[in-house]
Amino acid sequence: MRRNAILKLLSLLGPGIFAIGYTIGTGSVTSMAMTGADYGLKLAWALLLSCVFSGVLMEAYGRFACVTGETSLHGVRRYIPGGTLWAVLVFIGVVVGQYTCMGGILTLSSGAICEMLTMFFPGIEPGARWMVLTVAVLIMGFMLMMMLIGRYGFFEKLLAFFVMIMGLTFIASAFVVWPDAATMKRALPPLIPSGGEGLLMLASLVGTTLAAPTFVTRPLLIKEKGGTAATIREQRIDSAVSATLMFVISGSIMLVATGSLFSEGKTIVKILDMAHTLEPLAGRFAVVLFMFGILAAGLSSIFPIMMVAPLLMGDWKSGAMDTKSRSFRMWCLIASLAALIVPFLGGNPVFVTIMAQISNVFVLPLTVAVILYMLNRKAVMGANRAGTGLNIMLALAFVFSIAVAYAGAKSLFGMLLK
Repeated sequence: MRRNAILKLLSLLGPGIFAIGYTIGTGSVTSMAMTGADYGLKLAWALLLSCVFSGVLMEAYGRFACVTGETSLHGVRRYIPGGTLWAVLVFIGVVVGQYTCMGGILTLSSGAICEMLTMFFPGIEPGARWMVLTVAVLIMGFMLMMMLIGRYGFFEKLLAFFVMIMGLTFIASAFVVWPDAATMKRALPPLIPSGGEGLLMLASLVGTTLAAPTFVTRPLLIKEKGGTAATIREQRIDSAVSATLMFVISGSIMLVATGSLFSEGKTIVKILDMAHTLEPLAGRFAVVLFMFGILAAGLSSIFPIMMVAPLLMGDWKSGAMDTKSRSFRMWCLIASLAALIVPFLGGNPVFVTIMAQISNVFVLPLTVAVILYMLNRKAVMGANRAGTGLNIMLALAFVFSIAVAYAGAKSLFGMLLK
């Protein structure tokens, strides 16, 4: 009996793993490393809240899927007054945010390749815009080809392997470069930014951790797994495991940057500056390991982002995504072209990636509000309506999302005025 229960649980631990893959990528590594280098652990409270609320929202959307058998956008259209409008806004907010992030990821990945080339060919102008854009076009062309011919499965698994190695290296490095008492004293006091770069980092940190696609797409994944009202407890465990791993991995990156960069007053300007975080463990192989890891994290993140629009279209119809359809191919092409806009505009790859993560925070309040409403409708949820505890946590998540969206808007507005 016990063995069957464990096997049943493992069979459902899929949407949570998908969430980790969606969340931990190039943007996460960049945001956590830069936050740790500039602020130490002063913004760790924001990371903790983001992971807690991410777990709460995964549980909320997962509960809705298990009880109703519905997907997110389809449920919004069906159960909320004026639902079609709200569903359209969620779709636009998630897709625009993810496409912007993909542009940032592509810019960083292209910039990483260019910086690596300048190590071997000093005559190449570092960060040349034409070169970054050329590499970006080649990357997206290759990604689109892999996606359309259906050969991305093995390639994505290979990239995931490199991401796993880099993630484990960050976790191990955290113990090697654990900040001393003096550094901890400077790094630990919590900081609530009031403006400037602090707000920028706060919004970026939350945007890469409390990401709307993580929970908005969850019902579709649970539906594919055969989740029912009888599996609510299992999906709750899946949510908790996913959120915990997100915090451990992201927190390790922040801690490593605190011990290796913040302690020495170093900051991150170029992509290769982040490789210094791995030097205490990887030594002279740090640059090679980091470059493979950051490229793998970036390229493997592009695949699910390219699929986010057709995934949500399947959600809209409460159906499944058809990867062979004309619609799927059209959306992949649109995603590829949209991703090239950011590298075309140019800019420092590290800064561009940080800015791109902020685009995720603006749709957060709406995604929290719609699930809060649906979970409290007795006609929809019956005896599985949200209890007091879940309602309190969702209300706090809504307040937090409003505050972070305001911080993101204020930081972007401030940057535009400069």
